[in-house]
Amino acid sequence: MTPATDAPPAFVYLLRCSDGSLYCGWTTDVQRRLREHQAGAASRYTRRRRPVEVAWWSPMPTRSAAMREEARIKRLPRPEKLRLVRTGLPGAD
Repeated sequence: MTPATDAPPAFVYLLRCSDGSLYCGWTTDVQRRLREHQAGAASRYTRRRRPVEVAWWSPMPTRSAAMREEARIKRLPRPEKLRLVRTGLPGAD
């Protein structure tokens, strides 16, 4: 996602790691953050599980909303995270 004046201020995303695990995070630029993960500079978790790919992302109205959504998604069981990736629908509200 390239920055634009009408671009959302933040995103929440799920990465699929090389071992099949999912990593959740938030960012202001999904492509930049993916490059950081691929370089091993973004997260200790993903550093050992490269390569990673974006499995799902969603724009958020604010950075704090992205952080809240990241925390909510991290609490979801794996089947609900996979459902989110598959359907794009929220997990358990």
